[in-house]
Amino acid sequence: MNGRTATPQPGDDASIPSAPAPEGRGLDPLTARRRFITVSFLFWLPIGMSIATGVLLFTDRGLGLAAIAGFFAVHSLTAAAMELPTGGLSDVIGRRTVLATAGLLNCTAFTLFGLAGAAWAITLGMALMGCARALSSGPAEAWYVDTVHAHAGPDADLRTGLARGGSAMSAALALGTLLGGGLPWLLGLGPGVGEWLTDATGGLVIPLSVPALLGAVVEIVFVLYVLSALPEPPRPPATLRGVVGGVPAAIAAGLRLGARDALIRRVLLTASAAGAALAAVELLTPGRAAALMGTAESGALLFASLACAGFLCSALGSQLAPAAARLTRSSERAVLAGGGVVALGLTLLGITTGSTSPYATAAAVTGYGLVYLGLGVAGPNTNDLLHRRVDSSGRATALSVQSLALQLVAAGAGLAAGALPLGPLPWLLAAGVVLAVALLWVRRAAAGPQVPLPSARPVPAGSTPER
Repeated sequence: MNGRTATPQPGDDASIPSAPAPEGRGLDPLTARRRFITVSFLFWLPIGMSIATGVLLFTDRGLGLAAIAGFFAVHSLTAAAMELPTGGLSDVIGRRTVLATAGLLNCTAFTLFGLAGAAWAITLGMALMGCARALSSGPAEAWYVDTVHAHAGPDADLRTGLARGGSAMSAALALGTLLGGGLPWLLGLGPGVGEWLTDATGGLVIPLSVPALLGAVVEIVFVLYVLSALPEPPRPPATLRGVVGGVPAAIAAGLRLGARDALIRRVLLTASAAGAALAAVELLTPGRAAALMGTAESGALLFASLACAGFLCSALGSQLAPAAARLTRSSERAVLAGGGVVALGLTLLGITTGSTSPYATAAAVTGYGLVYLGLGVAGPNTNDLLHRRVDSSGRATALSVQSLALQLVAAGAGLAAGALPLGPLPWLLAAGVVLAVALLWVRRAAAGPQVPLPSARPVPAGSTPER
């Protein structure tokens, strides 16, 4: 955001097979890990490039802040609405197809952002990006876990690969933020380069739109890599009847996950706590940065620097996740430690609110870094626990449920934090939520069988769905 794999017990629906193992058992875990890292990096790099210039680009196109807030609401609501259906779709038609589709949707969205100034075009782009976010929330990781299990068995180490994937994501966001903020600035350094670009395209392309257009190019590279580097087994033909019947069953099975397994409930609650922490940080930090610097422009620059540093701290935390599990002797205790670090960081941000002294500023910056460091430590260990409890037939669906929990709680926590008076209260409430959920991991979870999601599979052509 340490159950161990076991054979199904009597009463489990073991008569329905799981999804087939990835093609080519010769694809070794190290190769699978490198490809998973590359996919994670390529997917998140363009998104990082859009962070620094997104609001400024839309503002330069003549759109107001209220409209821009509406654009981001479209993204969040679309991602939340599509999370479970697209997770089930991945389990039905395959990881590679869904990932490539996500890349194509993002490519279209970035192209709209870079070239279009109309509100309807940007709204469409945000909706497409929300769909892509939902599509991408599980397939790459599910592919990696399936591949490692097929080669090395269900007890193979997953933490290292998941940690490296998390580090690649954070590094891509950090690098993308720097590139996105630096490219327009570099274009402005040259004598008349920015003006020439604008004039040559009739105002269609401006310096602020260059990061979005470059992001569209990176998305094409991402799609080509996914199609060529992620082998999958041949699946039964995915007929319309099979997809329509399989996806809703996957959704229903995903919604039942937390109800029937205590460990999965803890995983989902941990994802929810992470959403509350991120909502507080992303909503409240920009205003504090502007207040510290004295102007909105310099505050935006400071926030961009903080965001980059936060992503780097998250990458470091992901790298330290396997060591944290070894040091604490279990993934559960590593999640507990990560949650404690997040709560400490939020507390430091809370108690330093209202003070701009050097010591308070240093403590607040430290707290900001600790939030992302703790989330980086907890994430791979939480997912390691999830993958050991959920079998291949519903792995992407389970990841989508986890992502949905994070997004919905983040949305609610953001609204709550915005309604509360400015000061330490929003920060300390978020810290309390994170700490309370972290303490759920004090007791080690009992080992149990993998949870099958047997309905999340395609129906071969010419057959009828099982009832």
